[in-house]
Amino acid sequence: MELLVEPLKFPPDCNIVYGQSHFIKTVEDLYEAVVNTVPGVKFGIAFNEASGPCLVRKDGTDNDLIEIAVENMLRIGAGHTFLIVLRNAFPINILPSVQNCREVVSIFCATANPVEVILAKTGQGKGVLGIIDGSSPKGIELDTDISHRKKFLRDIGYKR
Repeated sequence: MELLVEPLKFPPDCNIVYGQSHFIKTVEDLYEAVVNTVPGVKFGIAFNEASGPCLVRKDGTDNDLIEIAVENMLRIGAGHTFLIVLRNAFPINILPSVQNCREVVSIFCATANPVEVILAKTGQGKGVLGIIDGSSPKGIELDTDISHRKKFLRDIGYKR
């Protein structure tokens, strides 16, 4: 077995949802989950099929984001995993719909941070062991940090 670390590569103005699912219908159902939750959203989905022709399945509303998702999934190469690349939307907007999709087994991460995927590679293929999402903590928040966090959530419309 070989251990690998592969970064997910996506534009700084995008968010991603990376997860595991189990069926070819995943791409269509995730597409519907996203467009029915955030009308007009720009996104791309790619899903690594793990049996039969073992293709990278793709869909979305933005060709550039579809290609970004496909390029990442080809490089990652882990079967039955999917990547959604979002622009002008936050994962919090779509996560309940994505998690309620019957094919979705788990969500590894939902973030705008840099992400590294930790993979195991065997003779059969690759599998995800874990995710490194962003950076390690550098300290404990102070009162000023608490105020900044609360203001930020209100500024982006998640609190009143």
